[in-house]
Amino acid sequence: MAEKMTTLQGAAVELTRDAAPVREAVSEHPRRPFPWGKLIVYAVLIFGAITALYPFFWMLSASLMTNAEVAAGSLFPSQPLLENYPLAWERANFSQFMWNSARITVIRLFGTLIFTIPAAYAFARMQFFGRNVLFAVFLSTMMIPEVVTLIPNYLTVVWLGRFSETVLGPGSGWINNWPSLTIPFMVSTFNIFLLRQFFAQLPSELWDAARMDGAGHLQFLLRVVLPLSKAVIMTVITFAFIGSWNALMWPLLVTQTDAWRPVAVGLTKFVNSDAPGEFNLQMAASVIMLIPILVLYFFTQRQFTEGIATTGLKG
Repeated sequence: MAEKMTTLQGAAVELTRDAAPVREAVSEHPRRPFPWGKLIVYAVLIFGAITALYPFFWMLSASLMTNAEVAAGSLFPSQPLLENYPLAWERANFSQFMWNSARITVIRLFGTLIFTIPAAYAFARMQFFGRNVLFAVFLSTMMIPEVVTLIPNYLTVVWLGRFSETVLGPGSGWINNWPSLTIPFMVSTFNIFLLRQFFAQLPSELWDAARMDGAGHLQFLLRVVLPLSKAVIMTVITFAFIGSWNALMWPLLVTQTDAWRPVAVGLTKFVNSDAPGEFNLQMAASVIMLIPILVLYFFTQRQFTEGIATTGLKG
């Protein structure tokens, strides 16, 4: 019996010795406090996301309601009314306004790429007298409010239209025609800045290798720079598309008929004149106008995100 007690006491001593390091390890790593900071950050982000997405959700929901349900403040339609969309399309004459916006956007995108890419390359890769000063002055124009330049730009367009009619004949004026809606926006300070920042990050070794192969600036731009800049170019295309598709103030100023008015003007006309008080049809028309932008972003979201992320501030 004494031997058994001695054995048990020895085992207890061994267990105590084995447990001591475990207690020390536990004491060295105390229990972490609750991450209240992360909780607050997530709460703010979730609240911001809900605040940003709720208007779009309500617009989509209201577009499927009756006008009485919208006026009553209903959150969901009792029975979705898909016929609101063809009705809004027909009454707003969106077939013409969508076609106008498509033509204006294609011309504007083509001109934007033609003018902004060489300008950005010149500021980023070419050495000439006064380059940095000229770029700083050019960049400072972003600080000028758009409304300040409306009247000067309008007078310029009127003068150019008169000159064009004198040289090319009647019907070639800019007012109430596609040149006034596209040409003034083919050169964008922001797009040139975005492209210039990306072009400036490309390694100089690429240019040295191209020079050794006998390539000039144009060949280097077409064969090396542009293939490496697909993401940022898609970002520029996305911004230019959105700006052209949502244009309202300037088209109202330079057009008097619906011949070249874009879809944003058509939506405004529909809301104010064709369907006042019919909020369900107004929301349906708004969803129709939004669809092309969503489709474009769906197909370019990866390049858009990559273009924004990889465009640094070097230069």
